[in-house]
Amino acid sequence: MKRRYAQFNPKRKLLSPAEAEVRMAEFQALGCRARYGGNPEHKKNPGDFGLVPPSDPRQGKSLCDVARIFKRDEAEELLRAGLRKGLVSDRMVGEWPKNIWAVTDHGFAMEAQLENPCLGIYHGYPMPETDPLALEVIHRWGRLDG
Repeated sequence: MKRRYAQFNPKRKLLSPAEAEVRMAEFQALGCRARYGGNPEHKKNPGDFGLVPPSDPRQGKSLCDVARIFKRDEAEELLRAGLRKGLVSDRMVGEWPKNIWAVTDHGFAMEAQLENPCLGIYHGYPMPETDPLALEVIHRWGRLDG
């Protein structure tokens, strides 16, 4: 898959494990309110996402279909799991982390980006295997599971 940019955004950083632990109660509370909105540019098969206008993947965008995510509740559960594990950005927009990361049951590192800071709505996409942050997300996810 062709990347849109020559390099990955260097501003993206996971919150340190120590800071995530300190803020865990905050992230648990946000997890109850976080929602997944979706983005038609990341869907070839819109499943039950109810996206309007109709699904229209753009070349160069990573597709959720590759990661086998076809239902909104699956995407929303991954989003909430990332919050519960503290796999969030060190940058905040109001009370919400700019990004949340998770790993699917099939081993795909996923990145969610805040799209509505008033309502806590995110859209997400699979991270390219060539993104160094994807390896860090997978490693940290595995450490938190075991």
